[in-house]
Amino acid sequence: MLVIAGLGNPGPKYAANRHNIGFMAADAIVRRHASFSPWQKKFNAEISEGRLEGEKVLVIKPLTFMNNSGQAVGEALRFYKLGPEDLVVLYDELDLAPGKVRIKTGGGSGGHNGIRSIDAHCGKDYRRVRLGIGHPGSKERVHGYVLGDFAKADQEWLDTLLDTVGEHAGMIVRGDNSGFMNKTALALGDDMAARKKKPAETTKPAGKQSHIRQARQQTPQAPASGPMADMLNKLLGKKD
Repeated sequence: MLVIAGLGNPGPKYAANRHNIGFMAADAIVRRHASFSPWQKKFNAEISEGRLEGEKVLVIKPLTFMNNSGQAVGEALRFYKLGPEDLVVLYDELDLAPGKVRIKTGGGSGGHNGIRSIDAHCGKDYRRVRLGIGHPGSKERVHGYVLGDFAKADQEWLDTLLDTVGEHAGMIVRGDNSGFMNKTALALGDDMAARKKKPAETTKPAGKQSHIRQARQQTPQAPASGPMADMLNKLLGKKD
């Protein structure tokens, strides 16, 4: 059995925050695969059980708030008599560009309070799926950035990333970390390429003239005969 934990803060106030991309990824997995049960509350978390690649999987979203994520995840591991090697955690990563994904086993918390809590309650040797959200540029802006909602401009790459995580979650279950990272990189690369395409150039309709040329063409010509013509002829010294 495998436990996949998505990290975030519970409640509508935080639902669209960058810090909640782990919750969003967990939702995408459950939504994508019909084998998963409806969400229910247990272990001070929302859980859904299903099967991926023939293996039983528990997807869990702690309701303990980010800083205490390890309490709920640890309780679930102890209930099923599982160790850190049976745990995968999905969470936001400031030090990765938006949409980039990296997977590693073990390591430090990198200042992430949710990971710090899970390290304390579950041990460190679990797989960490780091979902890039980018960095605001300075340490002072980090708190407001992670607890701020994704910008409208982020929605295209975010939707692509979450769809890809949901579709290929089975690769994580079977331990194909490199394959999973390649799938997300390809999906995001295609998405970025499509958005960078320039619109087709528009050509000027044939025969259309500028307003200056049109005005010149519409300049009245001097009359060939009549009083005005006679006066001009005298002024210019034109002979008959």
